[in-house]
Amino acid sequence: MAEIDDTDRAILRALLADGALGAKEVGLRVGLSQPAAWRRIRRLEEAGVIRGRSLILDREKLGFGVVVFLGVKLAAKGRLDLETFERAVQAIPEVQLVQQVIGVHDYRLRVVARDLSDFERILRRRIMTLPGVGQVESNVMLREEKNAPPPL
Repeated sequence: MAEIDDTDRAILRALLADGALGAKEVGLRVGLSQPAAWRRIRRLEEAGVIRGRSLILDREKLGFGVVVFLGVKLAAKGRLDLETFERAVQAIPEVQLVQQVIGVHDYRLRVVARDLSDFERILRRRIMTLPGVGQVESNVMLREEKNAPPPL
């Protein structure tokens, strides 16, 4: 775990609010000079605390109105079965998240679709045909109340 202080936390909060901020703007928000803010941001990047900056796209405005969480149980669980499944599922563009989990399922997937019939197509033609898939359980997201980063 990286050593971070209150100033680092303030920098992280500023960047979480707007990942496009430069060192000058971050410095103004947290009370540092541009060079000092740049050095701290760089240190946080080198330590792996900041792993990159990304855009947040509005999935509904892009035409993806349905989010489904899938629990996937594999028929076999050998190392090669897991690796083959992981490679295949990562190639599906509608799958946004792949998590290997412990419990009833082996994997949890977050899938976006345009509507329920589009999801059915993705499920039947892409997910259910993946190597090693045994059982799949679907949960359709009705509403998202909180999607927050780790507490700082």
